[in-house]
Amino acid sequence: MMTQQELEKYLWGAATTLRGTIDAGDYKQYIFPLMFFKRISDVYDEEFDSALAESDGDLEYAAFAENHHFQIPDGAHWQDVREVTTNVGLALQNAMRAIEKANPDTLEGIFGDASWTNKDRLSDAMLTNLIEHYSQHKLNLKNVPDDKLGNAYEYLIKKFADDSGHTAAEFYTNRTVVKLMTMIMDPKPGESVYDPTCGSGGLLLNCALHLKEEGKEYRTLKLYGQEINLLTSAIARMNMFMHGIEEFDIVRGNTLSNPGLLENDELKKFNVILANPPYSIKSWDRGSFENDPYGRNLWGTPPQGCADYAFEQHIQKSLDVESGRSICLWPQGLLDRSTEEEIRKNFIESDRLEAVIGLGRNLFYNSGMESCLVISKSNKEAEKKGKVLFINANDLVKKEKTISFLEPDHIDTIYNAYINYADIDGLSRVVQSQEIIQNRSSLNISLYVNKYDDETSNTFDDVYQHREASGIKLNNSMANLFKKLGE
Repeated sequence: MMTQQELEKYLWGAATTLRGTIDAGDYKQYIFPLMFFKRISDVYDEEFDSALAESDGDLEYAAFAENHHFQIPDGAHWQDVREVTTNVGLALQNAMRAIEKANPDTLEGIFGDASWTNKDRLSDAMLTNLIEHYSQHKLNLKNVPDDKLGNAYEYLIKKFADDSGHTAAEFYTNRTVVKLMTMIMDPKPGESVYDPTCGSGGLLLNCALHLKEEGKEYRTLKLYGQEINLLTSAIARMNMFMHGIEEFDIVRGNTLSNPGLLENDELKKFNVILANPPYSIKSWDRGSFENDPYGRNLWGTPPQGCADYAFEQHIQKSLDVESGRSICLWPQGLLDRSTEEEIRKNFIESDRLEAVIGLGRNLFYNSGMESCLVISKSNKEAEKKGKVLFINANDLVKKEKTISFLEPDHIDTIYNAYINYADIDGLSRVVQSQEIIQNRSSLNISLYVNKYDDETSNTFDDVYQHREASGIKLNNSMANLFKKLGE
């Protein structure tokens, strides 16, 4: 059995075959489908051998559909493709399509739409090298259990993100932030979990893995997602299977213009929603949202230049009315823009907003922006009604060259502050909703929890943040004064 490190090195080794001829951002569209094809072929063989032993060598019994997770039609097995020497890409493409067709309920479209037959990009020799590389080891369950393969798959997602730079954000969310988000949401066995912009499925998967780590029944968790990009949605589905998760439904499409998870012509409702939506989308159908057939414009229609609150309202409308709770990772700009003041006011007045957590810079992939977590509940506990918790965790971050991450003690500090829901000097404060509304409904964290009141800090970041908070306070005071004078 391979160690985790050996497995990761072996799986990543295939990508080095593509170096020089294929852009790093495109590795994933070839490597992931190949790896999945090899996995299901090896697991099929393992299941066949097991059924053969069980039936004292009955070949017909061993091939029965009931003995296999997935069906592999004649001529579509990894070994069949391995024996092909010319037009290898076509053989691969035909095998993948045949497997999808044989498993319409589970694998339709899962291999994506990579151009396997383009010989300018993928020569027969290169594809043969790739296939031979993956043929070195068996990727069956005995050799590589689900959790080990799942970890390796996540490792590859991270590696592809590192290699391809700017294309990474669409399918990779900082895993340390994902851990914090999952802890705060605390999914329970049997609950439904939804991510409206699910990328490669990391947020959804972590909910299942969180329960697994706690020794709870994670297989009863129902995972739902929607993803606009065909390849990324396929990667998310493969990711689930690689982790041994089978109770999920990931649909492809544009969540704002064409929500794909419906029930009785309304948006399906979920217990838990976690999301890291694409931010500040400018080209979206604002006109349709103004008269949204699903009633998602609860608090108003966001400006054309920024669809952030369209996603946030989609999330609110998708929450279960009793137990619904959500957490969303946003840039901090969402908290204070004047163009969205009315929407924020309505959000606060709905009394769904439970907490706002300010995180440090560089937690978004290849972006220096400061991020924040916006947490809501459709039914807040009595002691939290009319209040919002602000946590200023801007300095709880470990910085590296182009990316930052949260260390375990950072996660614990933030999580405990959220659970305690109390004032902690320099870290958190519970604020009455009315105070926020009087502040132009600004959710800017430094207005409520300012770490620099003592004036003793003098690093550039400290001084800049102090100046920014002071400026916002002054602007708010002036705005209130002019409003009163106007009245």
